[in-house]
Amino acid sequence: MRAVFALVLLVGMALAGMAVYMIQGYMADLETALQQEKAFNAKAGKLVEVYVFAKPKKYGDALAEDDVKLIYWPEKSLPATIFRDKAALFPENATGPRYIMRTTEAYEPVLASRVTEPGQLSSLISKLEKGKRAFAIRVGRDSGISNFVKPDDYIDILWTGNVSGVEGGITRQIESAILVIAVDNVINEGQVEGDSKAQTVTVAATPEQVARLAQAQATGQLTLSLARDATEVVEGTVETNTNDMLGIQKEEVAPEVVVPEVKKCYAKQRSGGVLVDTNVEIPCKN
Repeated sequence: MRAVFALVLLVGMALAGMAVYMIQGYMADLETALQQEKAFNAKAGKLVEVYVFAKPKKYGDALAEDDVKLIYWPEKSLPATIFRDKAALFPENATGPRYIMRTTEAYEPVLASRVTEPGQLSSLISKLEKGKRAFAIRVGRDSGISNFVKPDDYIDILWTGNVSGVEGGITRQIESAILVIAVDNVINEGQVEGDSKAQTVTVAATPEQVARLAQAQATGQLTLSLARDATEVVEGTVETNTNDMLGIQKEEVAPEVVVPEVKKCYAKQRSGGVLVDTNVEIPCKN
């Protein structure tokens, strides 16, 4: 009986020791996690709640309350115009919703520069970067992609016209991967119907590009082609003419050799008081 009691006591002490060991390990892990959290908090600083977009939004979309959500953000890294107060983002007495001024992705911070004032509509000016100008290009059935191009697409622009000395005229690419900011009077991609044919395409261009486009539009025909994005810039000159297009090589005509005429002079003799030519060749006098 005493042996059984001693055995039970030993087993109990072993289990107790194991439990103490496991608790010590757990406490050590917990202490390590707490230290890591303290180090992270010290590095990140105080976290505060701010509003971010809960879903992607396109230019011109109205902003609703379910389009945003609150997340924690390091207070020391807050952008100056980020929204933290719901009453500021969605005022009770607003005359209308805010509208998106830049295409956004989910979890981007809601900044004052990303949305209009309550009730204020988006405008074409808000799509222009500093130093850019809006220029409208007249398009039609022969413009290449007039029924496919939409706002926020990138296009190449080609000019076709007559040039002195070139038979049939030439076609040259004059702009590459230029941003479309409006189609007709529409500045939001979602408002463009798939089967609509554009009459004008407005692009964002530098003053130098505007001057080239104005001259090109006045002197020839413009054709558009879609580019994938802003990185699809084509370097160098892209140009062709009718002969290049058809593979016609202009035959080179050898220049005609002109043999200078040799002047011959003949002696004269008097016959009956009149000077007449003879067949006697003499040197010509200069």
